[in-house]
Amino acid sequence: MARLDALSTAPNTVWRDYLTMTKPKVVAMLLLTALVGMCLATPSVPSTYVLVVGLLGIGCQSSAAAVFNHVLDRRIDAQMARTYHRPLAKGRVATGNAVVFGVALMLVGFALLWSLNPLTAWLTMASLVGYAVVYTVWLKHATPQNIVIGGLAGAAPPLLGWTAVTGEIHSYGVILVMLIFTWTPPHFWALAIHRRDDYARAGVPMLPVTHGISFTRTMVLLYTVMLLLVGLLPWLTGMSGLFYLVLATGANLMFVWHAFKLKFGHDDMQAWKTFKFSIWHLLVLFIALLGDHYLPS
Repeated sequence: MARLDALSTAPNTVWRDYLTMTKPKVVAMLLLTALVGMCLATPSVPSTYVLVVGLLGIGCQSSAAAVFNHVLDRRIDAQMARTYHRPLAKGRVATGNAVVFGVALMLVGFALLWSLNPLTAWLTMASLVGYAVVYTVWLKHATPQNIVIGGLAGAAPPLLGWTAVTGEIHSYGVILVMLIFTWTPPHFWALAIHRRDDYARAGVPMLPVTHGISFTRTMVLLYTVMLLLVGLLPWLTGMSGLFYLVLATGANLMFVWHAFKLKFGHDDMQAWKTFKFSIWHLLVLFIALLGDHYLPS
């Protein structure tokens, strides 16, 4: 037993625990959307300095928010099959150490973004507080609409990328936020349907727990239809062209199809399939935006 304890705290596993707390896959997706916001903010290519410092700053702040989420949700995480193995839930990392780690990431990220412009630094800090405090501490436990309201924080990175380059808020940046804001509920509710019993056991009022799976399926379908319409805005406003329109509309229609099968089909795994597809969907949407921006006009 002593040998096992020693192995569990070996240096080559400790760094993995700290990396896990930053939710690297989620942060990588956020940085992709921030990168697209940076590139769309200028007709050419952003300077290397802005790209490196901006992405590092947004990455540090996003990682800090993830760490604080681990700290604040550690008791709930221990009750859920999806999260019981997390470092804090298992006690592999001390809560105090995690807080220090999160604060360090937060301060480094804020300083980096401040060196670009104060607007980006403060907007990113507001997003961190919105996710780590407003959503995790309050909204998550207060209302089944938690992910709708709290999703605004996770939708901010493309706007942050935009402001990192320009130092100002533009309507195009807001449209990018709207895309992720509309995408978030069907993405997360599909997962919540799949993990409904987990959330019920932990006492978290996710929509499938409070309003039932059938109602949640309906909401997933309605939001994907809404996303199909919101997805037209980059083309309608002239921000993007036909390349984006074709790829984005195709991806959005496929999302609607997955949601339709979730609502009216009989596949017990469709919620999980819809959740997994939604991740690829967002990736395609933002790659389409980026590709369209640099295609010869």
